[in-house]
Amino acid sequence: MKPRMNFYQAAPDTMKALMALEEQIQSTGLEKSLIELVKIRASQINGCAFCINMHTEDARKRGETEQRIYLLNAWRESPLYTDRERAALAWTESVTLIAETRAPDDVYEQVRAQFSDAETVNLTMLIGAINAWNRLAIAFRAVHPVKVKASVA
Repeated sequence: MKPRMNFYQAAPDTMKALMALEEQIQSTGLEKSLIELVKIRASQINGCAFCINMHTEDARKRGETEQRIYLLNAWRESPLYTDRERAALAWTESVTLIAETRAPDDVYEQVRAQFSDAETVNLTMLIGAINAWNRLAIAFRAVHPVKVKASVA
């Protein structure tokens, strides 16, 4: 796969605005681990290899376990996630797939049981932002770094 363009160079002011939104989201008080889980899950749904690679690495750096990362795609079947994380993940799926789901009331009620008004807006903006990043990375064919496996002698 070959990158189509460097979107940071093509539209630096627009990318600065998206980076500013990212910085704002990081400062909202949402748990850093939750932020990374949401970013990974939305990226899985969208099939964004670049962002999955980046955010699984970021999650590990923030102390996330391999098991929780590996099982994220099947979070409903695993006891490893808190009720708050489950609500955020359900909302992530609903908002990421909004054309299909229309953000159903039952999922919204789950979120509202776990998140304040401001947190719900911030979570939704987080989901919107990662979806924007996914769309940029996929549309312009951003390629994640490839680590070369050491050969065994």
